[in-house]
Amino acid sequence: MYYPDELIEEVRASNDIVDVISGYVRIRKKGSSYFGLCPFHSEKSPSFSVSQDKQMYYCFGCGAGGNVFTFLMAYENYTFPEAVKYLAERAGIALPEAEYSEEAKKRENRKNKLLEVNREAAKYFYYLLRSPAGNAGYRYLAGRELSDETMKRFGLGFANVTSNDLVKYLNSKGYDDGLIKEAGLGDFDEKRGMHDKFWNRVMFPIQDINHKVIGFGGRVMGDAKPKYLNSPETMIFDKSRNLYGLNFARASRKNNMILCEGYMDVIAMHQAGFTQATASLGTAFTVGQANLLKRYTNDVLLAYDSDGAGVNAALRAIGILKESGLRGRVIDMSPYKDPDEFIKANGAEAFEERIEKAQNSFFFEIKILEKDYDLSDPDSKTRFYREIARKLCGFEEAVERENYTEAVAKQYNIALENLRKMVASYAAQTGYIKPVERPKPTTAPKKETKENEDKSQKLLLTWITEEPELYQKIKKYIKPEDFTQEMYRKVAEKFFADLEEGNFNPASIISMFEDEEEQREAASLFNTKLMELTSESEREKAFHDIVYAVKKNSFEYYSNRMGADINAINQVILAKKALEELSKTHISLN
Repeated sequence: MYYPDELIEEVRASNDIVDVISGYVRIRKKGSSYFGLCPFHSEKSPSFSVSQDKQMYYCFGCGAGGNVFTFLMAYENYTFPEAVKYLAERAGIALPEAEYSEEAKKRENRKNKLLEVNREAAKYFYYLLRSPAGNAGYRYLAGRELSDETMKRFGLGFANVTSNDLVKYLNSKGYDDGLIKEAGLGDFDEKRGMHDKFWNRVMFPIQDINHKVIGFGGRVMGDAKPKYLNSPETMIFDKSRNLYGLNFARASRKNNMILCEGYMDVIAMHQAGFTQATASLGTAFTVGQANLLKRYTNDVLLAYDSDGAGVNAALRAIGILKESGLRGRVIDMSPYKDPDEFIKANGAEAFEERIEKAQNSFFFEIKILEKDYDLSDPDSKTRFYREIARKLCGFEEAVERENYTEAVAKQYNIALENLRKMVASYAAQTGYIKPVERPKPTTAPKKETKENEDKSQKLLLTWITEEPELYQKIKKYIKPEDFTQEMYRKVAEKFFADLEEGNFNPASIISMFEDEEEQREAASLFNTKLMELTSESEREKAFHDIVYAVKKNSFEYYSNRMGADINAINQVILAKKALEELSKTHISLN
């Protein structure tokens, strides 16, 4: 849904960032800003700042930053339109109704109906578990040492032993058989007519990241098959793109996510304090689920069952995590089968120790591979080493491959040069990897120069944000075109235009960008740390040096692009003149 810029700005201006963030984070005033512990990474000393003047937040530890929209997008995982809608409702601002085609309206209405009927079913299952009819289910969950509070938090319920209780209940609420069947809550056959899909089962509502019930999992009471039964896929339930417990895990603020196999593992771990636990939904882990995890972490710990099936599932998941750019590690739960058993036997502290010692996924794969070879037999041992070399070729980045080669050689007592030769030989035979390209000596200085250029531009924007009146003193020397990164230039154009009109509103500039990462980068332009200088002369010199550096970089940037580019030629002429004038000019900060 597109909203006009004026309306977005009205919504933002009507929601003071200090008021909104203080509802999520404990912040205290210190000087002109508020500080607290960053909700986006673990820290012991507050580095998370919220500026009421700028209407922006910024963490000097992890770099998270933006305006009130950005915060909700990062914390609640809202899209930009969702953040606008939430804050509009909070401020009592009416947003225009979305315009849909007839087909889109029907689809949206159907989705809402499916969510409604699922919510009603979840309420019914929840009630039954706490009634005499659900005694067997309650005893089972209590026997698994789940507290009433945990059962309530996860909305656990019970499907009655009779086979049409839920259908009758939903019919009484006005939901027809077609909708019940479409939601996966009922089935029809000639013998029984319309009947419940779930019966005599403990029920686990499956929720999306916004806590809406999209499906169910049911664990049978007794020995009937299947032991676990899940809702079929529907318009609102795609197993490959959802994870059980993620609605809670995404708000855990831990540095990792733990991926389990089943519902009970997730619930038991949350109860023990490991609120970053989540699980796939009765299917093998998918790329879609990996991409979902990637929104919240780069580090995924696998806590799969330690039996053969669990090991195979872990090996599959490792490949998917790597493909998705996530770091995978494996928690060793031996001699116990799963996290639930381990925690019950040893407690949460012992499990935390296993997390800290979680094994690098590559070495886990090698350890499993080792079981297929007899290392006391020279031939078998050689074949094992060749297999290691083959796997090392899977690292496309030369530095990473070399690091793993060194680590493997050390762990398995292989001569490093011999292992390198095996890797090179395998690569040459298969064309699996490219030869190592040695970095040229000029790479590091170029990168360092680029970082210095960016920093001077950031420092200038931050300084003007802190002291907006300085803009009038440097505007004859510095133009938006002097900011050589496209984003920096866009920000400078809007910022300088606002200052010309007497407006000081850096938070509104963040709203120019819908992507959360772009908003974060834009926020950094107004929150670069300035040097703490005491004397006025030191401050004036530092400011002059920054202005000069930005202009000098602009001169060099356009000089390298002149050719037949008239615009670049004009920029060079103007920049040269400005540099000559700046070299003789004193800029007063008063």
